Amino acid sequence: MSYTVVWFKRDLRVHDHAPLVHAAAHGPVLCLYVVEPSLWAQPDSALQHYQFLRESLRDLAQQLRSCGARLQLALGEVPEVLARLHALQPFARLVSHEETGNGATYARDLAVARWCRRQGVAWQEWPQHGVVRRLPSRERWHGLWQAHMQAPCLPPPLPASLRSISLPWSDTWPAPETMELADAHDPPQRQRGGRTPGQQVLHDFLHMRGAWYRGGISSPLTAPTACSRLSPYLALGCLGMREVVQATQLRQVQLKSADDPRAARLRQGLAAFMSRMHWHCHFIQKLESEPELEWRNLHRGYDGLREYAWNPAHFDALQAGQTGWPIVDACVAMLRETGWVNFRMRAMLVSVAAYPLWLHWRPVGLWLARQFLDYEPGIHWSQMQMQAGTTGINTTRVYNPIKQAQDHDPHGVFVRRWLPALRRVPDAWLFEPWRMAPDVQARCGVRVGQDIAAPLVDLASATKAAKARIHALRNQEPIRAAKAAIVEKHGSRHGAHLRNRNNRGASAPLQRCLDL
Repeated sequence: MSYTVVWFKRDLRVHDHAPLVHAAAHGPVLCLYVVEPSLWAQPDSALQHYQFLRESLRDLAQQLRSCGARLQLALGEVPEVLARLHALQPFARLVSHEETGNGATYARDLAVARWCRRQGVAWQEWPQHGVVRRLPSRERWHGLWQAHMQAPCLPPPLPASLRSISLPWSDTWPAPETMELADAHDPPQRQRGGRTPGQQVLHDFLHMRGAWYRGGISSPLTAPTACSRLSPYLALGCLGMREVVQATQLRQVQLKSADDPRAARLRQGLAAFMSRMHWHCHFIQKLESEPELEWRNLHRGYDGLREYAWNPAHFDALQAGQTGWPIVDACVAMLRETGWVNFRMRAMLVSVAAYPLWLHWRPVGLWLARQFLDYEPGIHWSQMQMQAGTTGINTTRVYNPIKQAQDHDPHGVFVRRWLPALRRVPDAWLFEPWRMAPDVQARCGVRVGQDIAAPLVDLASATKAAKARIHALRNQEPIRAAKAAIVEKHGSRHGAHLRNRNNRGASAPLQRCLDL
């Protein structure tokens, strides 16, 4: 019996799922998800990702049951699973969405393609986001993105049209402790996986929380509710990007006729949100076009800048939330509890690591990938390099953690929430507690260097030295000369504010692309 294998990867839904719809129209289907031990052994893997995936697959299984199908689970490496299945129950077609993941998934897909060619199995892939495979030029990218986002969403297959078959063997879900996860911590307050909670988050944002999006996404106090919080559901494909774009556009149309102040505020928030949706795929496109940016500098002229000055003590303190700068350490504490902080604070974390602590972006990026529940490789690695100053095309962004605290947590509510030891410290000293005299420390019940960490370095002098090193390199003629090729390959053509290649390099939408 001829049938099609529908290979689910990071597209855990039945709504707007082109491979599933196409397969259902061409005969029996086997809906397959493969738990791959080699992927979970990668240094960017974490227990929270694994548990979020399990929750999302349970939801997907229920969605498939409503369509008259069953989700089949297999354990192993994908080429070997496919070979075993083909030997026991031959199939002629494999369908899936394209994936722009980490280097391991890229190598895996190449191996699957080789296996399909050898076996004469036709493998067809569909784009999931506005990412274009084998993109010849960035000039056409935005138009292609728009065309993809405006194409109709595909409804789930009807039960009468979906004929499902099963694996000829039975695998059970492996317990987390049997996997070689790089981080075994599961934040107790993280978001839960699955399309059902994702739809609720989307509904809440479009109907209520979006009113605070504009002006609320920068502060760690307001961002947890002002941001859409859709990113983990987009990262695993519980929600499709096209679906979110069209739902937002529909909501904007519905709000046009409302004239009350709350509706006006919500319209403004959704307009700001829509203006940033495009950046999600813009950054993933960079990794699609240049997979090496996950592990090497986008601008090769920056090779050697930080690689040979690694300070393990600085890195250990950063991971432990003991840098001595309160808002930095509070962000690390929030990450361990929730798996999320807003983009402004993420940028600050990377800036502190890259400049005053002078740490290379790759190990810091792997650590943060494990902390972020919504880890999306294309966005993550592009942002890591942009914030570390190694793209060669973006303005150097250095975030002063003291100023960030003063601007976005002026009364210390965020810092005191996540760092209990500082709750009795007066506002005047809260963001620079090392400046307190010993008698003030005694009255507050906190001793700098014992109850809380002292700063690892002098912030002003270390930052000044780091910026001088970066700018000295940027000003070299060979470094400037290589910039044009990078802009041509990766630079956005969208928006008048980016058309002048000699401008500041990136504006607010770039800065806030992860505040989706």
